[in-house]
Amino acid sequence: MSETKAPDASRRSERSRRAIFDAALALVSETGYAKTTIEGIAARAGVGKQTIYRWWPSKAAVLLDAFLDLAAQANEALGGDADSEIPDTGDLAADLRYVLRATVDEMNNPTFDAPTRALAAEGIVDPELGARFTEALLEPQLRYYVRRIEAAQAAGDVDPDVDPRIALELLVGPLHHRWIHRTLPLTHAYADALVDLALRGLAPRT
Repeated sequence: MSETKAPDASRRSERSRRAIFDAALALVSETGYAKTTIEGIAARAGVGKQTIYRWWPSKAAVLLDAFLDLAAQANEALGGDADSEIPDTGDLAADLRYVLRATVDEMNNPTFDAPTRALAAEGIVDPELGARFTEALLEPQLRYYVRRIEAAQAAGDVDPDVDPRIALELLVGPLHHRWIHRTLPLTHAYADALVDLALRGLAPRT
């Protein structure tokens, strides 16, 4: 008589977690943050709302983890991992073009664009939510830029007197401005132009 295997609880939990993340991101894209509810997420994911509350204390916590998971998937697709830094090939311009082009591709991807816009808008009117998402999602990425610029300063490629935080904003600031306001298309050519212009200003003084 063959032995019946017990259901794999960890696999079932992972399926439920994935369904909850997908539902949360879809709903916030379709209806906005304010109209997204735990009940709606549970119904869309096909789970009980008690399942969600067992794992997360609030809607914001669900969305935070969903975004972190989405970002991790995107990084993995690029061949990175959770601790990936900006490449340091010795060619700062090439390294920054690579990262900004990948950022452009992400911003143009509807999977990222719609929920990111919804949460960015909510973060303006809800400072606590905005601070949480900035701390968990944006700041870690910005620190990668800081470390790459500091390495370039040590190598003599960037003016040692430049503040790395201001330097990185010369790169990502215009990109996000164009994305938020939809002033013009986001393209690889635009990303390349930002790198070229920024590095002219960051070059060591002779």
